[in-house]
Amino acid sequence: MGGNLALLSLTILVSLTLVELAWLKLVRHASYPWADVAASIGVNIGRRAIKFATAGLLGPVFFWVWDHRLWHMPLDGPLPWAVAFLMLEFFYYWEHRMAHEVRWMWAGHRTHHSANQINLPAAVRLSWTGLICGSWLFFLPVVWLGVHPLAVFFLLAVNLTYQFWLHTETIPKLGPLEWVLNTPSHHRVHHAVNPRYLDTNYGGVLIVFDRLFGTFAEEKADEKCRYGLVVPEMSRNPFVIALREFANIGRDLARARSVREVAGYLVGPPGWSPDGSRQTTKQIRLSYARSGETA
Repeated sequence: MGGNLALLSLTILVSLTLVELAWLKLVRHASYPWADVAASIGVNIGRRAIKFATAGLLGPVFFWVWDHRLWHMPLDGPLPWAVAFLMLEFFYYWEHRMAHEVRWMWAGHRTHHSANQINLPAAVRLSWTGLICGSWLFFLPVVWLGVHPLAVFFLLAVNLTYQFWLHTETIPKLGPLEWVLNTPSHHRVHHAVNPRYLDTNYGGVLIVFDRLFGTFAEEKADEKCRYGLVVPEMSRNPFVIALREFANIGRDLARARSVREVAGYLVGPPGWSPDGSRQTTKQIRLSYARSGETA
């Protein structure tokens, strides 16, 4: 069963990629970024190799929490599955948000934002270091609140698979669906480095928690999204793409002169520096807002 689902998912992903390729060639008459696509695939191969090597390390942790759960939620109908889905989405929102606001977590998640163009293969440019960055910790409460670990893993897989089709410029805004669902338009904004778009639209399948917690931004017709990182990643070496920020953290820690500086470099926002010589996202957005007020 699992093998059939994996084969079906792979078939759908490849088919969508071919459709995007045809659209770029036949409609936009644009070249396809084959070198970037190869880098994304290389990163994904590394991720899969690491997941294979570390398989089984987290399962016992999730099942230990399950053994000490607060209560049990029987997934015996549509309603409890819907509740489990909403719980997963809520904690995914906060995991994703913290992956942008805490540098140690960003060091892993940065990999996904390193592509300078958005296309479907960029969706598989994913972190190698989720195990050590702690992203999995955000989903333990779902298990503790009564959702079986296998159901959590399944819902996470659904969440991640859903997001594949969001990484494209071929799909315009989708009308009323934009109010509830995470869409390609919303996700283009999430990947953009325009100051007005930075650190927004963290949702997985849904966009409702961004609207609720004030992190939603709409794609504007008068400001095209620019993709990548604030400091662009120019390397196509999967090892550099996946690990560069950890090297940057190491250099910063070597210069740290106090516990405060160590903490700032590790768990402060990306761009934090003790002397303010670098800018965090919050500072970039504030400077942008001030420039608009004085323009």
